[in-house]
Amino acid sequence: MPLPDHVQPLPATASPPKPRPVPALWLALLATPLAASANSPVLILDDMADAFGVRTATATWLVTVFAWAVAVATPLMAGLLRRRGLRATLRLSAALIVTGTAVVAAAPWLPLAMTGRAAQALGGAGLVTAAMSLAGTVPRMGVITAGFGALGAVGPLLGTALANTTSWRVSLAVGTLALLALPAVARRADPTPPPQSTPFDGRGAALLVLLATSLVLVPRFPLPALAASLTAGALLALHIRARPTGFVPLALLRTRTFILSTLLACTFATSYFTLLFTVPRMLHDRTDWTTATIGTGQLAALLTGSALSMTLALVANRLGHPRVLAILLTTGALAPTAALLTPWPALLLPVATLAVFTTSAGQATLAVLAARSTPTPQHPTAIGLFNLGYQLGGAFGPAIAALLVLGT
Repeated sequence: MPLPDHVQPLPATASPPKPRPVPALWLALLATPLAASANSPVLILDDMADAFGVRTATATWLVTVFAWAVAVATPLMAGLLRRRGLRATLRLSAALIVTGTAVVAAAPWLPLAMTGRAAQALGGAGLVTAAMSLAGTVPRMGVITAGFGALGAVGPLLGTALANTTSWRVSLAVGTLALLALPAVARRADPTPPPQSTPFDGRGAALLVLLATSLVLVPRFPLPALAASLTAGALLALHIRARPTGFVPLALLRTRTFILSTLLACTFATSYFTLLFTVPRMLHDRTDWTTATIGTGQLAALLTGSALSMTLALVANRLGHPRVLAILLTTGALAPTAALLTPWPALLLPVATLAVFTTSAGQATLAVLAARSTPTPQHPTAIGLFNLGYQLGGAFGPAIAALLVLGT
């Protein structure tokens, strides 16, 4: 019997609408202040050392602990994102950034300031992981990584300007700018946590953190840190064999594309962050340039490299991965070689351009390549472990720079 005209049939059951993609610029704002926060101490290490009554090389622990915390937090935040969803990750990350910034602002001792910097880094790593997981394509990822290069370039000069006009403590608070992007990203977040079929692998996570921590300390304490790294690596390998679908999936480690992409990203990042800290000091020693001049020159060099990296990311699909990798390997080898061999100090600025171009373009291209080489459910894990490799380079670099030019 037909229904009366005023009675409408129930609509067919439809799946809930998918969240709208977050614009790439919001993702860049969410992620890239971490780079400015990481690099803001580059030119004010002496000021921080004087404030705490320590040597400049000792003050670099504020940089190293930041990079360490980003490194170990990245896979942990990826696990949180996979298990609890985007909103929980954003809330925790924001709370850590606010708390860490407050501690840094008031800390009278270096160890307490290091604790605050670690909290800032933990929160920033969560925001970066969320942003990169939402990117999806090489051009969108390129916006984020080019922003990393640009904000990283601005970081040293911004840190100097804030230190000169207010306090060096203010220069370590620039990571809070990422909080401006939270409303736009959270509005598009799926409120439903992902379904879980397996319990959290706490032992695997702890062993990975132990391994990352040991690796970060290798440049500073070679023998004990190397022994700890080998021990932690062996224990983690045994755990992965016993639990192949745990925090570090065995299938991911057997994916050749993922492993090669991560190792390359770590290598590029190590070179870049080493040069980021050594080039200003080398220019200071070899020229009569002022700190402001050095900072301005490095800013221009790094912004140029970031713009070039964005260009490469936009045309990467047309060039193809073999050509892109050839370009990155060439520029990645040229940067440290030129820094080591050039007799002309002015050529150190193009070295910085090559270094940031390589690491920014490499991160954009290799991150997408690493994620796409894995099944979709493992994408957050792949992004997290890939970024762990990249951030380990960020930890190795300042420590190597301290050994090379800052003294021990």
